[in-house]
Amino acid sequence: MKASLVAGVVACLLPIFASAGEYDLTVDRVEIDTGEFVKEGIGYNGASPGPVLRFKEGEAVTINVTNNLDEMTSIHWHGLILPFSQDGVPGISFPGIKPGETFTYRFPIVQTGTYWFHSHSGFQEPDGAFGAIVIEPEGREPFRYDREYVVQLTDKHPHDGERIMRNLKMMPDYYNRQQQTVGEFFSDASEYGFMNTLKDRLAWGGMRMMKADVEDVQGFVGMINGKSPEQNWTGLFEPGERVRLRFINSSAMTYFDVRIPGLQMTVVQADGNNVQPVNVDEFRIGVAETYDVIVRPREAEAYTIFAESMGRSGYARATLAPEAGMQAPVPEMREPARLTMADMGGMHGMDHGDMGHGDMNSSEDEEMNHSAMAGRDHATMAEVDSTSMSAMSEANSDSMDHSSMAGMDHSGMGGAGDGATDPFYAEGSGLIPVAANGGKFLSYADLKAQAPLYNEREPTREIELRLTGNMERYAWSINGVKYEDADPIRLQYGERVRFKFVNETMMTHPMHLHGMWSILDVGAGQWNPVKHTISVQPGTTAYMETEVDAPGQWAFHCHLSYHAASGMFRKVVVEGGPESSAAAVGDDVVQGGGA
Repeated sequence: MKASLVAGVVACLLPIFASAGEYDLTVDRVEIDTGEFVKEGIGYNGASPGPVLRFKEGEAVTINVTNNLDEMTSIHWHGLILPFSQDGVPGISFPGIKPGETFTYRFPIVQTGTYWFHSHSGFQEPDGAFGAIVIEPEGREPFRYDREYVVQLTDKHPHDGERIMRNLKMMPDYYNRQQQTVGEFFSDASEYGFMNTLKDRLAWGGMRMMKADVEDVQGFVGMINGKSPEQNWTGLFEPGERVRLRFINSSAMTYFDVRIPGLQMTVVQADGNNVQPVNVDEFRIGVAETYDVIVRPREAEAYTIFAESMGRSGYARATLAPEAGMQAPVPEMREPARLTMADMGGMHGMDHGDMGHGDMNSSEDEEMNHSAMAGRDHATMAEVDSTSMSAMSEANSDSMDHSSMAGMDHSGMGGAGDGATDPFYAEGSGLIPVAANGGKFLSYADLKAQAPLYNEREPTREIELRLTGNMERYAWSINGVKYEDADPIRLQYGERVRFKFVNETMMTHPMHLHGMWSILDVGAGQWNPVKHTISVQPGTTAYMETEVDAPGQWAFHCHLSYHAASGMFRKVVVEGGPESSAAAVGDDVVQGGGA
């Protein structure tokens, strides 16, 4: 009875919109050819990536999804504002789509911009189940362009997602191809002095940490629109045209630093929302983020789109050219990034205990075997974690705020160098980005909304979310608690909540709240940018505010696939509001999903 009520609510919303578009998607086993290896994966309509879905602001869409797999599946519409029952997260918003079944999504299109869709079941997304969404505005854009291309990035690995997760649990550095060498030790000793280098190595060894642990999963092939660097996806242009590039990072785990040598880029959108234009030479795109940029190639020559992984272990490459077959030089990758002690500023949130000791009981040992994970959705895939982290004090978590780090000496020993700074990175961090040409590298601090989406007001309360983990067990969590042991985050419809992210780990975490916008605090007041995914750097604190305007149950998680799968995940319940009766369906949905 409650399920029919939700259907009725959605049906009531749809006639408000002027037109209706109907789309058909199949979920299929596909062959993915990277040029270096061929593997079986999962895609949509027979391919990975799936098709680009083009919607129009103000229309109502119907999307029929047929599951041709022999396992459950789902589709989440990343960044779209829609009724919670259409959000596509098994165990939270619906039960999932059974093998052989067709599920019909129906929702209104209330926004514009660049987004994407992907499976929210098991490891289907890193195995290839994703595609792009382009939503055209009813009116004119506030910027000009002559043609456009989707540029969808991913990190395709020869191992499937289940195997990667199993290997990470067995050995967290299993995929680290950039371990420090004896040669690097002597190189550092000549630059920083023998004793300084020795102390540095001993300090890292004492923490059982690695400066090279910037990326959890290396050994991938970077791809753009399903093409490897050798296969070289190419977008054509006429000299003098303004070309809009819709960048989407659909990677499982990889951040990319993007540049187009010879062309300046003007950033006009972030996560689908218009921003005041920013001219940059390079930008870092976090997992699940989107950036729209405009370039204007004036010469009849080719230009390389070069997307280098943050850890410098791989890259994706494509070409813009006036004619098919033209190519431009491909840059050499820069030296690998190295973490510094600044990135360990929140180290107290990491558990570095021996794998044979601690709080791992027999039931948790059984969870180390991931062979049974095939049918599990992201919302039920939480793995072992360290309960000792839950005793962290308020004082310790406060100490990770940027302002308290000013007195720490993190210079040298692998830092960004050249005095590079960014307020969203720890001072002296080895991850602070620097443009390859010495020019402008985009910072979150540069993003300002084109127009405020909400009226500026004080938040009603603040919720602190400490990003925590146990590296040796490869278990990730929020506030020291894995998803399956955590209570939901309960919000009241109509309030404005300020979220405080305190990253107590050595990793960057792209945090994604479903169903509601994340207003990133860059100090710009009503002009703060509106996003759906916010990257929180190691050893830092970041803030976002959310207007709680969407009743129902929503997912909130790190978008690194294997972090979400091992516990850095929460359910958010929005209580009250005009559709409070619909929101109550969530409990029945969870039961129906067998979660």
